[in-house]
Amino acid sequence: MHSTSPSPPQPAAIIGAGIAGIATAVRLAVQGHRVTVFEAQESFGGKMHQLELPGGYRFDGGPSLFTLPHLVDELFRLAGRNPQDYFRYQRLDPITQYFFADGTRLTAWADEERFAREVEEKLQVPAAEVLRFLRRSGRAYEATAGTFLQKSLHKARTYLSPEVLKALAALPQLGLTSTMHQRHAAAFQDPRLVQLFDRFATYNGSDPYQAPATLSLIPHLEHGLGAYYPEGGIYAIARSLVRLAQELGVQFRYQEPVLEILTAGGRVAGVRTARGEHPAAVVVSNMDVVPTYRRLLPRQPAPERTLRQPRSSSALIFYWGIARRFPELGVHNIFFSQDYRREFEAIFRDKTIADDPTVYVNITSGHTPTDAPPGHENWFVMVNVPHNQGQNWPELVQRTRTAVLRRVSQALGTDVAGVIRAEQVWDPPGIEARTSSFGGALYGSSSNNPLAAFLRHPNFSDQVPGLYFCGGSVHPGGGIPLCLLSARIVSDLIKN
Repeated sequence: MHSTSPSPPQPAAIIGAGIAGIATAVRLAVQGHRVTVFEAQESFGGKMHQLELPGGYRFDGGPSLFTLPHLVDELFRLAGRNPQDYFRYQRLDPITQYFFADGTRLTAWADEERFAREVEEKLQVPAAEVLRFLRRSGRAYEATAGTFLQKSLHKARTYLSPEVLKALAALPQLGLTSTMHQRHAAAFQDPRLVQLFDRFATYNGSDPYQAPATLSLIPHLEHGLGAYYPEGGIYAIARSLVRLAQELGVQFRYQEPVLEILTAGGRVAGVRTARGEHPAAVVVSNMDVVPTYRRLLPRQPAPERTLRQPRSSSALIFYWGIARRFPELGVHNIFFSQDYRREFEAIFRDKTIADDPTVYVNITSGHTPTDAPPGHENWFVMVNVPHNQGQNWPELVQRTRTAVLRRVSQALGTDVAGVIRAEQVWDPPGIEARTSSFGGALYGSSSNNPLAAFLRHPNFSDQVPGLYFCGGSVHPGGGIPLCLLSARIVSDLIKN
């Protein structure tokens, strides 16, 4: 592979083998750099790991929704490979099954017009109103994504293109002065449909009652561009990209956490692990930006205003092996709470979990039969919760488990507790310990501020030349697509 970098190949060290770190490794290897990835855990993936429970149940440990698959394909094409030789996926239809607290059930179909007809039939909201909202969401995405998701917001040159000026001019109409909930409540009179669209705030760990209406573009990712299922589950994304990275010469060093980012002469010089010092002209941290500064850069001034931004939500996940099939459930299933506002007040104001939380259930065994024994299902059951601030998690876990079982059993007319055959729990302290996410916050800082996008840490250090940042805690944010875009931004910064 010939280098596309204008400068000679240089050794590059990447801290963390999360999805952004892996993608950055691929991109830098394509540019001609000699890349080494240092990972504290025993394997790759970060939050995108997998686990198996006794009885033959396999689970994707963290992310469960896959959108914008072209961002994965792009990495294989950059390396001159055919993506389908490594990684395959299919578009989901339907996308999500919704269960409302009043007993209403709604299917989110992949086709926008079919979904709009479903809403009209089940909720008596005119299909034309639904389509009008979805198309507005699509226009907002198209107007802003090229600027606010795909470029550094912290480089002056970003603001000099006509595309960026157009996006900035569109911002007032996109809703910086109102909230997501206000926009949705203005668009729809039915509170169930408002709740359905409010939930998209959780895609970046935010509160729809605080997050700006700009984020109402998020539904377009699913309803306009589509949700997908990777063959073999979400973990197949990480596995296929690691295979590609290794073919390009990337070295992965597992169970070798970085202890310090080294500097010399005012610029980055490499990293230090328990096994010694590793010189590098480029260092990219895929670790959460807070522990990166606090632990790995103790002698460098930290950007305190950025590090002290309010954290996003975290997750409480129950992995359940279920000893029966539920044909009414799909890959993605939402069981809504009765009082959504109270749920977010509990998370962001009271730093606890509401007594009646919304429950998300992801089931992959319908698409990957080997994920559960015949006639069984693998349930990934998640509740949005506050990040870890020393709460009594054992007590919260038990109380929430009871509430989850009550909500889901009521909706399905079945005692779900009676069919659980295997169980494991992942709470915010566990997420923090395994992934170094500060407080277990899944998306770094929250987006409960109109200027949140500009307050995220940039993808580079303006104090230490040669030091860069990727992953969910920095620009443009968390979730698989944005982490992949952070890798693209970093590689472009290094190349240019």
